[in-house]
Amino acid sequence: MRKIWLSVLSLAAGLAVAGTAAAHHGWAWTTGENKELTGVVEEARLGNPHGDVMLNVDGTVWTVEVGQPWRNDRAGVKEGDIAPGVEMRVIGEPSADPDETRLKVERFFIGDREYILYPGRD
Repeated sequence: MRKIWLSVLSLAAGLAVAGTAAAHHGWAWTTGENKELTGVVEEARLGNPHGDVMLNVDGTVWTVEVGQPWRNDRAGVKEGDIAPGVEMRVIGEPSADPDETRLKVERFFIGDREYILYPGRD
Protein backbone atom coordinates (compact mmCIF):
# COMPACT_ATOMS: atom_id res chain seq x y z
CA MET A 1 0.00 0.00 0.00
CA ARG A 2 2.87 2.35 0.78
CA LYS A 3 4.33 1.81 -2.70
CA ILE A 4 1.02 2.72 -4.28
CA TRP A 5 0.82 6.00 -2.33
CA LEU A 6 4.40 6.86 -3.22
CA SER A 7 3.65 6.19 -6.88
CA VAL A 8 0.51 8.33 -6.76
CA LEU A 9 2.36 11.20 -5.04
CA SER A 10 5.24 11.00 -7.52
CA LEU A 11 2.84 11.07 -10.46
CA ALA A 12 0.92 14.04 -9.01
CA ALA A 13 4.14 15.99 -8.39
CA GLY A 14 5.35 15.28 -11.93
CA LEU A 15 2.08 16.42 -13.46
CA ALA A 16 2.08 19.61 -11.38
CA VAL A 17 5.59 20.53 -12.52
CA ALA A 18 4.83 19.69 -16.16
CA GLY A 19 1.62 21.73 -16.07
CA THR A 20 3.40 24.79 -14.68
CA ALA A 21 6.15 24.57 -17.31
CA ALA A 22 3.68 24.11 -20.14
CA ALA A 23 1.56 27.03 -18.94
CA HIS A 24 4.52 29.38 -19.12
CA HIS A 25 6.40 28.05 -22.12
CA GLY A 26 3.39 27.62 -24.38
CA TRP A 27 1.10 30.43 -25.47
CA ALA A 28 -1.63 29.96 -22.83
CA TRP A 29 -0.27 32.81 -20.68
CA THR A 30 -0.57 35.36 -23.51
CA THR A 31 -3.53 37.48 -24.64
CA GLY A 32 -3.74 35.87 -28.08
CA GLU A 33 -3.54 39.36 -29.65
CA ASN A 34 -0.43 40.86 -31.21
CA LYS A 35 1.32 43.92 -29.84
CA GLU A 36 4.22 45.81 -31.39
CA LEU A 37 6.99 47.37 -29.29
CA THR A 38 10.10 49.31 -30.27
CA GLY A 39 12.89 49.85 -27.78
CA VAL A 40 16.55 49.53 -26.94
CA VAL A 41 18.07 46.30 -25.63
CA GLU A 42 19.33 46.68 -22.07
CA GLU A 43 20.28 43.05 -21.55
CA ALA A 44 20.03 39.83 -23.54
CA ARG A 45 20.35 36.18 -22.61
CA LEU A 46 19.96 33.69 -25.41
CA GLY A 47 19.78 30.01 -24.60
CA ASN A 48 17.46 27.39 -23.19
CA PRO A 49 14.61 27.14 -22.61
CA HIS A 50 14.29 30.38 -24.65
CA GLY A 51 16.07 33.71 -24.88
CA ASP A 52 15.06 36.67 -22.73
CA VAL A 53 15.70 40.24 -23.81
CA MET A 54 15.19 43.20 -21.50
CA LEU A 55 13.85 45.87 -23.85
CA ASN A 56 13.52 49.49 -22.70
CA VAL A 57 10.41 50.90 -24.35
CA ASP A 58 9.98 54.58 -23.49
CA GLY A 59 11.31 54.05 -19.96
CA THR A 60 9.41 50.82 -19.26
CA VAL A 61 11.47 47.64 -19.35
CA TRP A 62 9.74 44.72 -21.03
CA THR A 63 10.91 41.12 -20.90
CA VAL A 64 10.60 39.86 -24.43
CA GLU A 65 10.96 36.15 -25.01
CA VAL A 66 12.69 35.21 -28.22
CA GLY A 67 13.04 31.64 -29.44
CA GLN A 68 14.85 28.56 -28.31
CA PRO A 69 18.41 28.31 -29.68
CA TRP A 70 17.33 26.15 -32.66
CA ARG A 71 14.47 28.55 -33.49
CA ASN A 72 16.76 31.60 -33.33
CA ASP A 73 19.30 29.81 -35.57
CA ARG A 74 16.58 28.94 -38.09
CA ALA A 75 15.48 32.61 -38.14
CA GLY A 76 19.06 33.70 -38.88
CA VAL A 77 19.92 35.22 -35.51
CA LYS A 78 23.70 35.38 -35.08
CA GLU A 79 25.79 35.87 -31.95
CA GLY A 80 25.85 39.58 -31.15
CA ASP A 81 22.77 40.53 -33.20
CA ILE A 82 20.79 41.09 -30.01
CA ALA A 83 23.08 43.09 -27.73
CA PRO A 84 22.83 46.03 -25.31
CA GLY A 85 22.28 49.29 -27.16
CA VAL A 86 20.62 47.67 -30.22
CA GLU A 87 17.21 49.02 -31.21
CA MET A 88 14.64 46.28 -31.82
CA ARG A 89 11.08 46.29 -33.05
CA VAL A 90 9.21 43.22 -31.81
CA ILE A 91 5.80 41.81 -32.65
CA GLY A 92 4.23 39.19 -30.46
CA GLU A 93 1.69 38.35 -27.81
CA PRO A 94 1.82 40.11 -24.43
CA SER A 95 1.05 38.51 -21.10
CA ALA A 96 -2.63 38.23 -20.22
CA ASP A 97 -1.65 39.61 -16.79
CA PRO A 98 -1.89 43.40 -17.25
CA ASP A 99 0.64 43.95 -14.46
CA GLU A 100 3.32 41.91 -16.26
CA THR A 101 5.43 43.58 -18.96
CA ARG A 102 6.28 40.37 -20.80
CA LEU A 103 5.83 39.57 -24.48
CA LYS A 104 6.40 36.35 -26.44
CA VAL A 105 7.95 37.37 -29.76
CA GLU A 106 6.69 35.97 -33.06
CA ARG A 107 8.97 38.13 -35.24
CA PHE A 108 11.36 41.01 -34.72
CA PHE A 109 13.33 43.57 -36.67
CA ILE A 110 16.81 44.96 -36.18
CA GLY A 111 17.26 47.77 -38.67
CA ASP A 112 15.66 46.60 -41.92
CA ARG A 113 16.32 42.91 -41.19
CA GLU A 114 13.31 40.77 -40.22
CA TYR A 115 13.75 37.65 -38.08
CA ILE A 116 10.74 35.33 -38.18
CA LEU A 117 10.69 33.03 -35.15
CA TYR A 118 7.24 31.51 -35.68
CA PRO A 119 6.45 31.33 -39.42
CA GLY A 120 2.74 31.38 -40.16
CA ARG A 121 1.84 32.81 -36.78
CA ASP A 122 0.24 36.29 -36.73
